[in-house]
Amino acid sequence: MPTDKTTGTTNLVSNIIAHVTTLVRKEMELARAELGENLSGAATAVGVIVGGVVFTLVGLNVIAAALVAALTAAGMHPFWSAVIVGGVAIVAALIMIKGGMSKLKASSLAPTRTTENVRRDVSAIRETTNG
Repeated sequence: MPTDKTTGTTNLVSNIIAHVTTLVRKEMELARAELGENLSGAATAVGVIVGGVVFTLVGLNVIAAALVAALTAAGMHPFWSAVIVGGVAIVAALIMIKGGMSKLKASSLAPTRTTENVRRDVSAIRETTNG
């Protein structure tokens, strides 16, 4: 026949297991939500990159022909006119692409809030068990 002390210990262990299970479940839900937010931000950054590339190509195709024609009309050799206009277009495209890529760093995708919550949880559990 179990004693009151054994029953109390069993209840305490059951409560601890239930709380830890709930805590782990909630941390997993938070991690999933945070990863979803971060991936949404990454998708937006990819959209910015694609948009930058598309606008660069379309706009530069139209403007490049006009600039090459203008430089040629001003007396420059058509080859050098095309090289100058193409170089400026490439620099502009690289600036846009670099801006989008900087938003896709791996650290921006990590679930930082969840990581911090888990650290606090571990610290609280250690304090509870040690004190």
